[in-house]
Amino acid sequence: MSDFRVSRRLIVTGGSGVLGVAVLNTLTGCSATGTPETPETPEAANSPGGNSAGASGAGPGVVGSWKRVNLTFVSVYLLVRGDEVAVVDTGTSSSVAEIEAGLQAAGTGWGAVKHVIVTHGHQDHAGGLAGVAPAVVNGTLYAGDAELDAITASKPLKGLADGQEIFGLQIIGTPGHTLGHISVFEPSTGVLVAGDALNNTAGLTGSNPEYTADAAKAAASVKKLATLDVQAILPGHGEPLITGAPEELQKLAASL
Repeated sequence: MSDFRVSRRLIVTGGSGVLGVAVLNTLTGCSATGTPETPETPEAANSPGGNSAGASGAGPGVVGSWKRVNLTFVSVYLLVRGDEVAVVDTGTSSSVAEIEAGLQAAGTGWGAVKHVIVTHGHQDHAGGLAGVAPAVVNGTLYAGDAELDAITASKPLKGLADGQEIFGLQIIGTPGHTLGHISVFEPSTGVLVAGDALNNTAGLTGSNPEYTADAAKAAASVKKLATLDVQAILPGHGEPLITGAPEELQKLAASL
């Protein structure tokens, strides 16, 4: 397992008239569209508020950063690699200003966004494509192959299959929450963007049963994720888990 050092600094960001404080965590070490917005669901309401950001790195002298755009009830993640950015999930149709503020806080902008990956078609994750798609002029929009029919966007979406790689990111098929749900894993850093395959609102759990299409597949997806060399878990709902993530994921998988 890799050794990591964590440092933090504060960033003050603003978006849509809301002022937020972002905590930037830097981990360094050596190791191998959218359809119209719907009302907030109980699942969304369960997540705590607060804005944060972070970074993770692996390999001698190599640092990749991630930033959490905390929309209170759901999170969008920005994976910044050099002068390019991948946006994972898009929040709701009113989230574009907060995502733009997150890009600015990360020292970049829409022109750097080359990839937008939607983990599944629920409105708190895919609804933001209504604003994001027009803003992304030089990028590609993606969703899991089995989710394409559930997502409407003003630009074409490219389907992704389990095991496919883009931008150094590995697509992991994690059906259960929805039948075409995908997660995004970066092998070089151990960062896992889990969408709703994992939840960390009150400790690490799998997909919220109330909003899960297939409980057996959801449990199997957690076990699948536990086979990866995960060092940080970035869930759709709840706080990012950057301390003890491998142990917590293994414990969860063993309980299912």
